[in-house]
This record gives sequence, C-alpha cells and structure tokens, in this order.
Amino acid sequence: MKNLNFAAELHLKLGAPASSTVESLRLLRAFLKLAPRQRFEVIKLVEDLATDDSLPEHPLS
Repeated sequence: MKNLNFAAELHLKLGAPASSTVESLRLLRAFLKLAPRQRFEVIKLVEDLATDDSLPEHPLS
C-alpha cells in the first residue's frame, strides 16, 4: 500500500485478516488480470465442476 499510515490505522481498527481472506483477495486479483475471454473460461470451468455429478464431494463439505 502506498499510504502506510492508512494501512496501519486499518490494521489497528480491523485486526489482521484471516488467511482465507488474504488468499481470496489474491485469487480475485489474479482473476481480474485475466483477459475477458479467460475470465469467461474460468467461470465456465468452475460452474461445470460445481455441477458435475461424477465427481466425488469434497470431504469437508
């Protein structure tokens, strides 16, 4: 961040983010860097995986 005071103030007010939050933001940043066509392909892949009945369910779900 360019403004370290702002980042420090946020940290004091909000605390440290969860690691899952940080990972989600990293994935979002990477997704936004993709070309529109690539974004569409990623969304389609995730939708297909989510509706594929032949795949076993995640053990934690």
